[in-house]
Amino acid sequence: MWILLWISQVSLWTLSSATVHLDVVNQWNYLSFDLPYHFTYASEIRLDNTVFTGLEISDDRIFIATPRLRAGVPATLSTIPRHVPPGSGPTLSAYPSWQLHGPMRGNVNCSQLISVYRMKMDSCHRLWALDSGVMDSLDEFTRICQPKLVVIDTLTDQIVRTVIFPNGVLRPSSLLTNLVVDESVQGTCDSSFIYMTDTAAPGLVVYDGLKDQAWRLSHPTMFPDPDHSDYNINGETFTLMDGVVGITHSPRLATVYYQPLATDRIYSIPTSSLTKGPPAEFESLPISLVGRKSSQGIALTCSPFDNTLYFSPLQETSVASWNPLSNQQHLLAYDSERLQFLTDMRWQPDGSVWCLSTRFQRFFLRTASSNEINLRIIRVPTHFHTLDDINNDLIYK
Repeated sequence: MWILLWISQVSLWTLSSATVHLDVVNQWNYLSFDLPYHFTYASEIRLDNTVFTGLEISDDRIFIATPRLRAGVPATLSTIPRHVPPGSGPTLSAYPSWQLHGPMRGNVNCSQLISVYRMKMDSCHRLWALDSGVMDSLDEFTRICQPKLVVIDTLTDQIVRTVIFPNGVLRPSSLLTNLVVDESVQGTCDSSFIYMTDTAAPGLVVYDGLKDQAWRLSHPTMFPDPDHSDYNINGETFTLMDGVVGITHSPRLATVYYQPLATDRIYSIPTSSLTKGPPAEFESLPISLVGRKSSQGIALTCSPFDNTLYFSPLQETSVASWNPLSNQQHLLAYDSERLQFLTDMRWQPDGSVWCLSTRFQRFFLRTASSNEINLRIIRVPTHFHTLDDINNDLIYK
């Protein structure tokens, strides 16, 4: 059992200004959308309720998920150009079109997108968007439609596949929020396995793309820990009992890593235990404790080349890494202003880690201001700081 020892010293880092240079790719006070002419619900848009939780990156576009956590979110999946001036705040375009987005209230068409938390790209340039089917999840928690996977070909911007999940793999309070596309087991693209987090009815849902079958697994490690349901970010506190939400995958190690929001731990499970089919009654799952963190977190990502795991302790407003093979632990960046409440991370082939920084605590507490920068996309170079570097910096400052 690996224990992330460096995390116990994160509190020391906050005393130091040492960090790598953070590239602010985009930033917004509030997000803005290119609304179609005569948009029916324009007067009901609440940009102070609109916060992004999901990120995906292609050669020319950035895909952004804005779930309908509260009323007034105009579109739940959007794009912006990738190549724009650093620090700019481009207007979001509904993806793949405004016609594919359900209205903010009233009668909806369940073939449309209702509330997408995150999405992932496969090797065929197709976006797997996970639609929870739930509106106002922070307030009323109204299930509008069955949750579904919507697969969009980003070369043609056309939906090529829709998977609607049966009640047998769901629970009345299910909220599907994150996913991994695993092309390492039985083939790529349509043959992929998809591993999804159910945050409100804690568990993992597995979908076999080749057999078009889904099943569910659950374990106490996927549930929130009441002792870690309170969050303190730069002196702002709130309470949220969210179960498993962070998830990532190491194909080379055939391992899935996951974490509830309300916990100080990261866990792992072999992909072989996920892909073999529904677990037998009373079957024990081979789950391992990866390590303990200094505070809670959501975002996880993994390098497919050296299996390094990247994550962000929320209270420490930092980005760090740990390699399960070498046990090397590094601080990538600390910034109390720009690294607040990271909701998603994406490792990139150039070795950088892209992050969504959201100041979610202010959106949650309804204290976000349109006069301040609340939302950022940040590129973090992986120029590591070791614990020795940080300790030396503390000594000589």
